[in-house]
Amino acid sequence: MNSLLRAFASAAALVVCMSSPLVHAAETAPRLPVYKIVKTIPLGGPDKWDFLAFDSATGHVYVSHRTKVDVVDPVAGKVVGEIAPIGESHGVAALSGRIYADDAANNDVIAADAKTFAKIATAKTGLDADAVIADASASRIYVMGGDGHSVTAIDAAKNQTLKTVPLGGSPEFAALDGKGKLFINIADTSEIVVFDTNKLAIAARWPTAPCIKPHGMGMDTETNRLFVSCGNAKMIVVDAANGKILADFAIGKGTDAAAFDPKTKLAFSSNGEGTLSVVAERGPNDFVLLGNIKTAPGARTMALDPKTGCIFLVTADVAKTEPSNEPGHGPHFVFAPDSVKLLVLEPVKAN
Repeated sequence: MNSLLRAFASAAALVVCMSSPLVHAAETAPRLPVYKIVKTIPLGGPDKWDFLAFDSATGHVYVSHRTKVDVVDPVAGKVVGEIAPIGESHGVAALSGRIYADDAANNDVIAADAKTFAKIATAKTGLDADAVIADASASRIYVMGGDGHSVTAIDAAKNQTLKTVPLGGSPEFAALDGKGKLFINIADTSEIVVFDTNKLAIAARWPTAPCIKPHGMGMDTETNRLFVSCGNAKMIVVDAANGKILADFAIGKGTDAAAFDPKTKLAFSSNGEGTLSVVAERGPNDFVLLGNIKTAPGARTMALDPKTGCIFLVTADVAKTEPSNEPGHGPHFVFAPDSVKLLVLEPVKAN
């Protein structure tokens, strides 16, 4: 942890994120991995942000930034473009040379060119467009409608809305198995909805207790396991074949995203309190909580580069801290104006 703290303290330690993925010292006794912040990239205002996504084809990170989407080159350490204007940005995803960003103010999803960042087309979504999920296997985009309690399927090749389906609750994030199923967190009913992407219909509903308000979701498609981070400071591991909860762990407070690294078999939850919780998958039914890595206050959403293992977080400088009245949530932060920034975390190789 000392190396991580030093990385926070000294801007001189920032280097390009080019290291190899983390390797466990021993499969039977995984240890909490070490990450260092190797770049801090200023994004400025507006002073709100939401989801972000990593594009393996371009190496860019897309950051939902209220009235725009920032396009960031993490190697160069700078913003290289933007998709703007957007009425209210929340979700973003990449697919087939395009960037898809929702606009909750207009109930649209915007398609933009991944090279020029120019808008190409728009398609209608449900009310309060939020998380965006890209399905490369079917060339589709799925948009969660928060207040609309729905999911919208969009034909990405034609930029055409196929169907908006009621979900019976407010969706947060989702994950695809690549075999015709989309798993959707429903926060207000504490459920996972299994959505059949061939029929565009709900196939099943699974309760998530002891997880309350599921938010983030990552998936190991090899073992068919879902890693769900929850508003009551828990992470659950779910069998995606039948909804059985295989494990649950106490994690940091204020989660809003989860991710799974298929190379290291590690699941992550980014927590607004300023931690990154880590769970190791040692087998399809064998999981262990490794602990929490200190990050930065407010860093609640993330993206992961599966090639390098680098993790990207967004936060801003804290001007004031206030206590939270909501169980499972960390403190409420008031951020300094125009201080939003992207943090690039690099895994440190085990000796």
